[in-house]
Amino acid sequence: MKRTIVAMAISLAAASAAHAQKFCIYDPVGAQGSAYAMAKDYALAAKGWGVAIELKAYTDERVAAEDFKAGQCDGVGLTGLRGRQFNHYVGSIDSIGSVPSYKHLRTVIQVLAAPQSEPAMKSGNYEVVGIFPLGAAYVFVRDKSINSIEKAAGKKIAVLDFDKSQARMVQQLGAQPVASDITNFVAKFNNGQVDIVVAPGIAYKPFEMYKGLSNGGAVYNFPLAQLTGNLIIRTDKFPAGFGQKSRAYILTQLDNAERTIKQAEADIDKKFWLNLTPADQEKYTVMMTEARVQMTKEGFYDKKMMGLLKKVRCKFDAANAECATNVE
Repeated sequence: MKRTIVAMAISLAAASAAHAQKFCIYDPVGAQGSAYAMAKDYALAAKGWGVAIELKAYTDERVAAEDFKAGQCDGVGLTGLRGRQFNHYVGSIDSIGSVPSYKHLRTVIQVLAAPQSEPAMKSGNYEVVGIFPLGAAYVFVRDKSINSIEKAAGKKIAVLDFDKSQARMVQQLGAQPVASDITNFVAKFNNGQVDIVVAPGIAYKPFEMYKGLSNGGAVYNFPLAQLTGNLIIRTDKFPAGFGQKSRAYILTQLDNAERTIKQAEADIDKKFWLNLTPADQEKYTVMMTEARVQMTKEGFYDKKMMGLLKKVRCKFDAANAECATNVE
């Protein structure tokens, strides 16, 4: 009798595993990281929607994306920059200078989580079922004397090789782009192969960025973009309505995400933060706007998303000069 019960239990467990949807989760720290921990909470919530999720941690984002494309994963968790290939509209949120602060990003995420936005979350058989904040992208320099746009000219800057918009931006600065990947871009900064890198605060501790800052480096206290993470699924692998339930759940996690981001930024030693002059901030803003408009024309960014992001900016600052123009 006991053998029969045990056999039935094993059979049921095997059947459950066979029907579980596999999510490939990118976390630079692996299964011990904060992204993977949030994925475990997500999998627990999904049980309430009648979906069993099996998680697999990846420390190489490129491999996670390739496995997802190859059908080895039913869902994937990765950065919005890498996720752009699966949904150009959503992937354009991380565009240069388009989301000035976390409050702007929260509004964007709320709009996209609404049922009315569901069609835009789908692209072919892919569906974005969650957008979450990763924090502002800051400029890290090995030498704090590089404290202006002009002084960045001729310097080596690490850029992600799969995001061509970064290389374009660096070239406009008159600097030299150095093709890199998430697995090595900070290492190049730490060992001196590049002079400048752009990264969020959450990368500071895991990637030991204090090593690259240790000999007189600095972090510009001026966000270039608000970075996001995406949860993306193959729609045909999940029950109808899963995407909307998932997006609604992610909304409930925004406060937790914001606390994590703020703590990560607070972990950066105060001596490294560098405040730019108002004049330089204005130069950066103008340069980023010009670059964003040009790259939208060239197809790097989605025009419809640029329109939405402008509406959000003008909601918070209606007096801004751009709100009276039709440039975006």
